[in-house]
Amino acid sequence: MRQRERLPPPGLRRNMADPALLSRRLAAEALGSFFLFACVIGSGIMAAMLARGNDAIALLGNTAATGAMLFVLISVLGPISGAHMNPAVTLVAAVRGELSARDVPGYLAAQFSGGILGAWAAHLMFALPILQVSEKARHGAGQWAGEAIATFGLILIIAGASRLGPRRVPAAVALYITAAYWFTSSTSFANPAITVARSLSDTFAGIAPRDVPGFVAAQGLGAGLGVAFAGWLFPTGPRGPIGRDA
Repeated sequence: MRQRERLPPPGLRRNMADPALLSRRLAAEALGSFFLFACVIGSGIMAAMLARGNDAIALLGNTAATGAMLFVLISVLGPISGAHMNPAVTLVAAVRGELSARDVPGYLAAQFSGGILGAWAAHLMFALPILQVSEKARHGAGQWAGEAIATFGLILIIAGASRLGPRRVPAAVALYITAAYWFTSSTSFANPAITVARSLSDTFAGIAPRDVPGFVAAQGLGAGLGVAFAGWLFPTGPRGPIGRDA
């Protein structure tokens, strides 16, 4: 059976094909990254304040806020830009032919700049010094393995949920990240941009700058394995009602 070309959903496809809408897509990526990163860092600050030293309760609050924000942002911004908010997702989309390679630098710039502004906004809201550098150590084989597995799973979930229809993606991603906060040793950063932004926040969600390269390398490994495995597990072609090949 002849395989069909893999394409984004129709609404997103129109946006991707129109260069005049690139500015709107980049604005969506920057705005989404701003709110997502502000949520991750801000909810971590709030949770640590209220938990009074109970890290389990703090992580629970941080997790719930992040999962909720992901669902909302992907639902609202997905039809505009794909709501990547994550360089790993953007690079995978380019590899899979769902995003033009010429748009990748703009997406990455929007994600990093919007996300870092979100981190600074979280500090501002909680009356903390806006410019910080984290001292929180996150390193070692266990945490690197956690990041590789978290990112591998994220790419796989996005690929699989996308085959069932764009409306399935927000809940699938939000629920996966909510779970991955707890089953991975690293609390599932799974995102190079947020890893950098969190290195600029000496708070509950922070990571020391010296530990960023190890996390990003693990995320890259996980994303590469994820896109390769997704291509085998979810081949292109006619699909049945539940996403299987007809």
